[in-house]
Amino acid sequence: MKSIEWNFTEAKASPFSSIHPYPAKFINEIPATLIKNLWHGQGDFVLDPFCGSGVTLEEAQRRGISSVGIDLNPIACLISRVRTNQLPEAFLNICEAIVKDCQTLDTIIEVPALPNIDHWFKADIQEALAKLKHSIDNYKGTEVYDALLYCFSSIIVKVSNQDSDTRYAFRDKGKTASDVYSYFLLSARKLTKAMMGNPHAEARVLNKNSLKLTSEDLPGKIGLVVTSPPYPNAYEYWLYHKYRMYWLGFNPIQVKNEEIGARAQYFKKSKYEGYDFAIQMSELLSMLYPYCSDDAYLCFVIGRSKIHGEIYCNDKIIAEIGMNAGFRHITTLQREINCKRKSFNLSHARIKDEYIVILQK
Repeated sequence: MKSIEWNFTEAKASPFSSIHPYPAKFINEIPATLIKNLWHGQGDFVLDPFCGSGVTLEEAQRRGISSVGIDLNPIACLISRVRTNQLPEAFLNICEAIVKDCQTLDTIIEVPALPNIDHWFKADIQEALAKLKHSIDNYKGTEVYDALLYCFSSIIVKVSNQDSDTRYAFRDKGKTASDVYSYFLLSARKLTKAMMGNPHAEARVLNKNSLKLTSEDLPGKIGLVVTSPPYPNAYEYWLYHKYRMYWLGFNPIQVKNEEIGARAQYFKKSKYEGYDFAIQMSELLSMLYPYCSDDAYLCFVIGRSKIHGEIYCNDKIIAEIGMNAGFRHITTLQREINCKRKSFNLSHARIKDEYIVILQK
């Protein structure tokens, strides 16, 4: 494993990357390489307990390996489900019909009473989004519904007055209602082009707190874990999908309250010792141990945290608590993050390197 060039400086972006924004995505090469080298047929499936945009699930699926992904964030789960399921052939035609219906719809559709909606969305944009969501909901319960919601979710920040996916600042981007429909269709076309065809293996996606995992959630023994857990003071995933969750009918505050690593809680404290994260990861690893097959590998891709000016080595925390839970620490690999591939970079916590901690049962 140490002989592999983990920086992947020539890595090409996945076609999914340009469709639906998601902060701090895996590059496909990381889970692909880990699965290629560490999956030996032991166990029944690959697990990603913080599956995010579903990259690990996609790479397992490409190799005909069943997988289970878990995420607290409903937008992450939506992205993962769409990424790992077959797209119906009629999808693009359905999207075009939905837009045509919205443009000719005379009925007034009530705009949802979202917090501060008039600040972040112009009146005509609100109306167009409400019409689009109303028309999409006519397909609820069908095999196309998730993909429709995915395309709808992908455009929300783009047509808003929010500066970008990672910056909550007001900016009039000059968007109009027509942009809502054109961006929706563009997203649908990109998704149609990006889909890999018939899935080669099942990928199950569970929208829940991974610390509340039960045996009923798992289809057998875990053969390999490949994941990138949210760590202290890095990214607030709930925040960057807040208005997507509101528009899709989810509760972002509930996600915020359970999210591991959200940075606001660490700024409120005068001092942070790293205990919260260690306790949560210890709970996770102890819970996973009996579900893992013998010799199963667990791979954690993680950065270090800077809190109140002090650096916390989350890779060392994972290694230590892994050993306390009964796993062997095989190695920790270091890789440099390509600055051009970062989703964004927090001014208070410059993240230049990340680490791949490999444990084994």
